[in-house]
This record gives sequence, C-alpha cells and structure tokens, in this order.
Amino acid sequence: MKFKKLSALVATIGIAGGLLAACGTSDEKAKSANGAQIVKVALSDDVNPPFLYTDKENNPVGYDIDYLNAVEKKLDGKYDFQYRFGAEESNLIGLSTKKSDFAINWFFKNPEREAKFLYGNPEYGYSMTALIVRKDEKNIEKLEDLKGKKLAPMAPSGGLRTILNNYNEQNPKTAVEIETIDQPSNADNLKGLADGKYDAVFLNVSTFNAVQKELKLENLKVGGIVSKEPVFIVYNKQNEAIQKDINEATKELTEDGTLSKLAEKWFEVDFFKDVDYINQKQYQFNK
Repeated sequence: MKFKKLSALVATIGIAGGLLAACGTSDEKAKSANGAQIVKVALSDDVNPPFLYTDKENNPVGYDIDYLNAVEKKLDGKYDFQYRFGAEESNLIGLSTKKSDFAINWFFKNPEREAKFLYGNPEYGYSMTALIVRKDEKNIEKLEDLKGKKLAPMAPSGGLRTILNNYNEQNPKTAVEIETIDQPSNADNLKGLADGKYDAVFLNVSTFNAVQKELKLENLKVGGIVSKEPVFIVYNKQNEAIQKDINEATKELTEDGTLSKLAEKWFEVDFFKDVDYINQKQYQFNK
C-alpha cells in the first residue's frame, strides 16, 4: 500500500479526491481503483512516536502504520486503508457517526468506550509503563519500591492513574502516595525529577523517550518496566465484518512473528514477551 499523504493543505480542503469517495456511510462500501473496499482510518494528531508520527513529507509512519500495512498485505488487497488525522476525542465522535470505520492510537480498554465501540481482539501491541528515576538511583525498579518515596504528580484519571489505583487497592501495605493535579506536565515532572524534587516519574516509555529528545536530561534513566498494557483498534459497532477480518489477520501476524519483529524495529525490544524479559533488555531504553 502507498501512504495517503495528509498534508495540512489536504486536511484543510477536506481530503480531496479518493477520500471523498469514502465519506459516505459504511454501508456504501466505496471501492478504490483496484477494487478494494475503502476503509476510513482515524489517526490521532497528538502523535506518539514510535507508535505514530509523521515524516518530513507529513506521511504517517511508525509501528501503527507498519502494522496496518502488514494487515492489508495479509488480507490480500481486500481493504484499502485511507488515513485522516484528528484530535482523539473528535476521532471517537467521528467513529460514532461513521465518518471513520476505525481509530488507532494505542487505545486502552475502559468500560465507557467498550459500551460505545467494538475493540480489536487480540491486541496489536503494548504500551510499556515505567518508573523514571535519576541515574544514581539503584533502589527504585517496581511500584513497591515507591513506599516512602515522592512520586511526581499525576492527573486524577487516565490509563496510568488507573494502573496505580489498581495497585494500591491490591497492595495496601505498599500503596503509592499519589499527588493529584489536573494537568500535569511531563516535561516539568521530568525536570523536577532531575533536580531532586521527586524520586520517580511514572510514564509510558515511549512518552519518556519523546520528551527526552527535547529536554536531553542526562541524569535520568528507566528504573524498571512496571507493566505492559495491551493496546487496541477501536471500531464503529456496525463494522463487525472489518473487525473480524483484522482480528484474524492480527492473530496470524502475532503467531508468525511479524509483530514481534516490528516491535523490535520500533521499540528495540519484543514487547510481546513478558515483563521480566523486557527488563533484561532495559539497557536499550537508556541510549
């Protein structure tokens, strides 16, 4: 499949040409020039490398795109994925109104979204959560190590907060003390950690790496991978046929090792393996 270029100009004029043919309902099953069914895919414009970002020509690249390319190939030309960027919440609204057939942006499962949408099964990858610490810190690798330590503040909701809330419920003796603020800044938290204000920051590894590219805080490292959280495609509920086909392709790509190779390409570790293995490869996150 060739990338569908999503330049600012194209986005402004409403995605001309072939994409206009896909703006009807899913029931119309618009076809591309080669006879494949056009599938409208919503990408988040809040990019999250290496899952998803854009190259110099504004083409979408990353693990998500390589995965979708592999799915298209596995399905032997049945579908033609055509991409459009949008804010995450707008993408989900568009999914509800059938402006898109599915959305991809390392979505976690939660009851509210499960009531509104179909989720892919199985997951197509994992988000690795980690404790970020100073390089001279030797004793903070797991959540239980945070007892008596100061964790950087977190938002009152979201996937990372849910992980900590669940941990605290199950481990009251080593519960993590969490300071709550409405809009925490990852950059400010990492700067505070570097300056000794905090003992650790709880973040996704990919988020840490992305912020570090800008900040270049030399005295920080990944102390330990805490968990790997499955991420899913989210579908409009009327797209069961597309979901079923992609589910089957995803299962085959997992079993034949294709997705493990893509994980190693983009994350430098096979996140389909267990957390112990990932932690053994942790040095690769600290380049």
